[in-house]
Amino acid sequence: MAKIDQFESIFRAASKLAFEPELVQFERILVITDLSDQDSLPFSEEVKSFLDVFAEKNNPTWKLINGNEFGSVPDLLEQINRYRPDLICTYRNLHIPATQHPYSLGVYVDVLTQATSTPILLMPRMDSQSEFEIDALVKAGTGNVMAITDHLAGDHLLVNVASSLVRKGGKLFLTHVEDQAGFERFFDVIDKISEIDSETARKSIINRLLDEPRDYIESCREVLEQAGDVQVESIVTCGHLLKDHLKLIEEHGIDLLILHTKDDDQMAMHGLAYPLAVEMRDRPMLLI
Repeated sequence: MAKIDQFESIFRAASKLAFEPELVQFERILVITDLSDQDSLPFSEEVKSFLDVFAEKNNPTWKLINGNEFGSVPDLLEQINRYRPDLICTYRNLHIPATQHPYSLGVYVDVLTQATSTPILLMPRMDSQSEFEIDALVKAGTGNVMAITDHLAGDHLLVNVASSLVRKGGKLFLTHVEDQAGFERFFDVIDKISEIDSETARKSIINRLLDEPRDYIESCREVLEQAGDVQVESIVTCGHLLKDHLKLIEEHGIDLLILHTKDDDQMAMHGLAYPLAVEMRDRPMLLI
């Protein structure tokens, strides 16, 4: 029985998840603001300039919803359902003073991330940035894109969406940070089980946890770099989920973050997404 178990372990270890490419297109794009008709135009133009990658790949249709066109969440959801966009572009704290709620997404964005299946591009608020910062953001576009998840291996949707948004000649960072705190709690228990060689178990398990996303990213690299002008960079490490991600974002000059906001078994925003969304107020992020 022990030999059979050993064989199964070797077989499973050799089995690797391979990236499955799929074409992702955003053909109908909806821009939402809480401003008047005239004041909404600069934000709409900012979004179009930031997403100039679409000029390279396809020619989507754009629609703008101004602040005077909705006064409640049901009003906005009705218009979204009517237009059926492939992408929603907006910013946090719609119809509320952002300066009074800096660490909030606002009720509209909170509901949109859960009540619709449409990806949401969350841009920094124009009134929270200088003209120089806005110009720099637009000019950078989507040159450096980072896809973030706490379980990267096999997440084909995240990688396909992220790769579709990288500018020609740009770089896609595929990032996996294993939770060090959770890892240590797990091994506090293993250390108390005398039948287990805890030192060997620690090394073997952490190596396996990090090998899986590394192998998956390598399969992504082989497909994406062969198909186009996107350079793929792998970042796989063990550490503090929020602090290490924030550090990596700054170190690599990331222009756009892409992350999941839904769990299959809960309505609230996915664990890692919310703290990143409230912390990174000066950087665009795509919530899928």
